[in-house]
Amino acid sequence: MGPDKTTTNIDTLCVNTIRFLAAEAVEKANSGHPGAPMEAATLGYVLWTRFLKHNPRHPHWPNRDRFVLSAGHASMLLYGLLHLTGYDLTLDDLKNFRQWGSRTPGHPENFLTPGVETTTGPLGQGFGNAVGMALAARFLAAKFNRPGYPVVDHFVHVFAGDGDLMEGVTSEAASLAGHLRLGNLKAVYLDNRITIEGSTALTFSEDVQKRFESYGWQVLRVDGNDIPAVAAAFAEVRSQTARPSLMIARTHIGYGSPNKMDTAEAHGSPLGKEELALTKKNLGWPAEPAFHVPAEALAEYRKCVDRGQAAEREWADLFVRYRRAFPELAAEWDRLHRDPLEGPWKAKLPVFKAGDSLATRQASGKVINAVAPALPTLLGGSADLAPSTSTLIDGGGDFSADNGAGRNLRFGVREHAMGALLNGLALTPGMIPYGATFLVFSDYMKASLRLAALMGLRVIYIFTHDSAGVGEDGPTHQPVEHLAALRALPKMRVFRPADANETVVAWRLALERRDGPTALVLTRQKLPVLDRTKFASAENVSKGGYVLSPSSDGKPRVVLIATGSEVHVALRAQEELARRNISAQVVSLPSWELFDAQPPDYRDSVLPPGVAARVAVEAGASLGWHKYVGPRGALVTLDRFGASAPGEIALEKLGFNAGNVVDKALALL
Repeated sequence: MGPDKTTTNIDTLCVNTIRFLAAEAVEKANSGHPGAPMEAATLGYVLWTRFLKHNPRHPHWPNRDRFVLSAGHASMLLYGLLHLTGYDLTLDDLKNFRQWGSRTPGHPENFLTPGVETTTGPLGQGFGNAVGMALAARFLAAKFNRPGYPVVDHFVHVFAGDGDLMEGVTSEAASLAGHLRLGNLKAVYLDNRITIEGSTALTFSEDVQKRFESYGWQVLRVDGNDIPAVAAAFAEVRSQTARPSLMIARTHIGYGSPNKMDTAEAHGSPLGKEELALTKKNLGWPAEPAFHVPAEALAEYRKCVDRGQAAEREWADLFVRYRRAFPELAAEWDRLHRDPLEGPWKAKLPVFKAGDSLATRQASGKVINAVAPALPTLLGGSADLAPSTSTLIDGGGDFSADNGAGRNLRFGVREHAMGALLNGLALTPGMIPYGATFLVFSDYMKASLRLAALMGLRVIYIFTHDSAGVGEDGPTHQPVEHLAALRALPKMRVFRPADANETVVAWRLALERRDGPTALVLTRQKLPVLDRTKFASAENVSKGGYVLSPSSDGKPRVVLIATGSEVHVALRAQEELARRNISAQVVSLPSWELFDAQPPDYRDSVLPPGVAARVAVEAGASLGWHKYVGPRGALVTLDRFGASAPGEIALEKLGFNAGNVVDKALALL
C-alpha cells in the first residue's frame, strides 16, 4: 500500500501527519489506541480544514460547529487536529500523551484540553451528547434567530465507531434525533469492521444503513480514505438540514500498517517499533525524527486560524446588526451567556403552608412552574413519566420537529439517551436542563450521571418514587441501593427532602450550583408540610443537615437522624420517647455531601460527640450510615428488596414506623 493516489501531495502529507503523530504518541506512552486515529485521519483532516466552522484562538465562540469524538479511545486523532490547527495544545503536550498531569489524557476530557467539547470514552455517550448539543442549538435558534439574522447557525459533528453503534444508548439517541428531525446533527460512522475481540462479524450483522434510515436519517456511504469523495459527502450532509445525517465511511483500522491494518491488534496496543518503522516506509514517511510535522503540512492546517477568526468576525458583525434590530433579544442573549440565573427568579419560589400535605414530587413540580417564566432556558422532561414525576412546564409547549422553542422534552422510554442528552444540553452555555424518572431507574442512566459529575455539569435529576412507599408495584420498582450509589459518585450532590419546603430549598441550591450535578430524590406519597414555627427553618437544608427538633431539655440522650419521608417517622418516635421521659433530638439530613462540607464545630452541634446513642432512619440501604451513627449506633434501613403492598403497609411491615425506631433507641440506652 502506498500513499493515496486520489489526493494532492499536500493532502497526503497532512493526513499522514495525523497518522504518525498518533502512532508515535501511543508508541512513546507504550499505551493507547493507534488504529482508530490512523483510519480516521482523512475524515478528520477534510472536516476540520474544509468544513468545520471553528476558531482555534477562541475555542468557546458561541456559534462554532461542535465536534464530538464519541469513539473517545481515538483521542490522539482529536489531539493531533487541535495541535495542528492552532489550538493551545503544543507538540510537547502530544509527547506527554497519557502521562500524569498531561493535557492529553487517554480519553478526551473537556475540562483539561482546549477545544475538547465533551468528555468521551464510554462508548455511545458522546453520540448522545451530540444529540443534546444539536437539540440545544435548535432550541436557541428558535428563541433568538430572526429572518436574516441566523445568530445560532451551527452544526454538531460526531465521529462514532463500531462499538458506539452497538451500544444501546446510541440507538435510543439516534431514534429520538430522527424523530425530532435534528438536521444540524451530522454523524460519521467509522466502519472498520474490527473490535477488540476480532471481526465485527462475531457479533454484529445488522444493516446499519437501513436502521438509521428507519429512524428518519439521511444515510450516505463513502470510502473513508478517498479525499474528494469524503469532501463531497461532507458538502452533501451539511446541505441537508431537514433531518440528521449519517455518513458510513468504510475505513481500515491501523491504515498503512503492513501487518496490523484491519486487525484487532491495531486497536488498543502500540504498533511496536518494527511495525511503526515499516508503516513509515510504506507510507513514504521519514524514519526520523519522531513526532515529525512537515512545515508545509503545518502551514496548511494553520490556515484554520485565519479562517476561524474571519468566520467569528463575520458572526460578530452580524450580531452588531442584530443588536440594533432586536435590542431586547440581544440583551437576553448577553444575560444567558453571562449568567442564566440573573433576574428575580428566587422571589418566585413558593412557600408551602404548615398543615398542607403533598408529595415532594408535587412540590418539585410547583417549583419548576414557579421559576420557569423567570428562567427561559430551564427545560427538561422525563422518560415517559411526566405525569408521575410532575415535570411538565405549564404552557411551555413540547419540543418537537415542528417546534424548536418547546420547553418540555419528551424523551420517551429512553433513560440512557435522556442522561446523555442532558449532558449535551448542559455543555451548551445558558442552558439549564433537568430530567426525571423513578429512582429505581437511575441505574439505566448511571454512565451519564457519572460523566456529568466528572465534567462538573449543572444537570438536575429528579428521581421520584424514592422508596418502598412506591407500594403495589413491588420490589422491581422499589429502590434499595440507589441512594448509596448516587452518594458514592464524586461531585454528585444528593438531596432527599423531608417536606415541600425542604424541596424548595433543594431546588434553589441545585439551580445555583455551577460545579456539578444534583439529584433530587422525591416521594410518591404525600408528606405533611412541617410547621416551621415549631421546627427549625427549611433554609438549613443549605447546610446539608440540621437539628430539626431539639430535645426539650437541650440534653438529648439519643439522636434520631433521618431523611425524606422517614423524618416524620423520627418525629413521631421523638414524641413517644418523650412520653417515656427520654429526651431525643431529631436531625434532618437531606444532603450528606453538603453536611460533610460544613465546619467540624457545626457538625458536632448537630450530632453531639458526647451522645453515642444514635439511630438512623432511611428507607434505603444501610451502606454509609455508620459514619453518622458511630460504632454504638443503630440503623432502621433497608438491606433487602421490598414487597408489593399499599405503600403505607409496605413501609410499616419493613420497619419504618415509630415503634421500631423507639425500640432501637431503647435498646441503645
